[in-house]
Amino acid sequence: MKPRPAEAGRARFDIGEIVCAHRAQLEVEHPLTREQKRVLTDIGQCRTAALGGHVDQCPRCGYEHPSYNSCRNRHCPKCQALAQEKWIARRTERLLDVRHFHVVFTLPSQLRFLAKLAPREVFDVLFDAVKRTLLELGASRLDAFLGATLVLHTWTRKLSFHPHIHAIVTAGGLSLDGKTFRRMRGKYLFPVKVMGLLFRGKVLAGLSQLYAANAFAHVEHFDDPRAFAALVAKVAKLSWNVYAKAPFKDAKNVVAYLGRYTHRVGIANSRLVDVTDKQVVFRTHGEATTTLTPVEFLARLVQHVLPDGFHKIRHVGLYGSPKLDDARALVGSAHPAPRASRSTEDLLLDLTGRDVRYCPACLTLLTKLPLLPKERGPPIGAAA
Repeated sequence: MKPRPAEAGRARFDIGEIVCAHRAQLEVEHPLTREQKRVLTDIGQCRTAALGGHVDQCPRCGYEHPSYNSCRNRHCPKCQALAQEKWIARRTERLLDVRHFHVVFTLPSQLRFLAKLAPREVFDVLFDAVKRTLLELGASRLDAFLGATLVLHTWTRKLSFHPHIHAIVTAGGLSLDGKTFRRMRGKYLFPVKVMGLLFRGKVLAGLSQLYAANAFAHVEHFDDPRAFAALVAKVAKLSWNVYAKAPFKDAKNVVAYLGRYTHRVGIANSRLVDVTDKQVVFRTHGEATTTLTPVEFLARLVQHVLPDGFHKIRHVGLYGSPKLDDARALVGSAHPAPRASRSTEDLLLDLTGRDVRYCPACLTLLTKLPLLPKERGPPIGAAA
């Protein structure tokens, strides 16, 4: 695969091109779900003639540039920047003007196989366990109702399967009687060992309830009636990983920081270092890289496709309750004045530094013309 010429703001390699070149072999070697097939189709077609678009034409100097439509799939690396900016604009208006903590809750490696086989069930249990851990500790230790935004990630920098939840949590909460806001002054939310113990117990209880309801009947590992009990007994002895960072100094930075997590996908085009028919090289940490065959790369990529309709961002406690208005009345908002809705062109100007409404050659307002049928290619890749 040849790298494209370097352009401002544009990566040299495209994951969509890897999909188009190697998807067929991937499907020979790996069975894919319906959701995974559709994601690959969308990534392969994103911003190509297959999805249609328009031509930007300058009436003054004759400049022309085709602009193709985006697939808007939440797993697509090219479709998240604008979605992230719009999400940040919406959430900023709801953010309480208090410090926030960043806490990460990780599913142990021994349970990852189950998350792959029953993702919706296991991830729902994971979310519920994190929510209940935080809210119960807030009530018991602060006599307060906390607020949190939870975001599920399933990957490492090497694209390995590693489910974990990022929680951005208010440093304090609305008192249980609703009359005051109890602020936390310390450097830490709650002891990580306490959070880990509660989190572990709630996840195992949730999984046990699902097992009793035959939610894992399709998991061959549990054909042995002793297997599930043995698994629970094994992971119950482990110290579960909960990582807590010091609080943010300024509430105004919280949403921008969180936005990096809410709309992040497993890998972006910008991390691709080299792509050939034999290998894909991508950055992991700093200057370190990982090298995979293209099929191995795609196989890792599709591990992180979520079930249809699954919400990977959830607001709990105050941030998911009408009581947020009561808390806001006591502490205010980070951005109390609602901001006017901004156009896609304005958001792109912020992200790229270029106003796409004007000709880059002579700065004349561009005219949008329909993309002629002959300029549109057939769908790329196999049908979903």
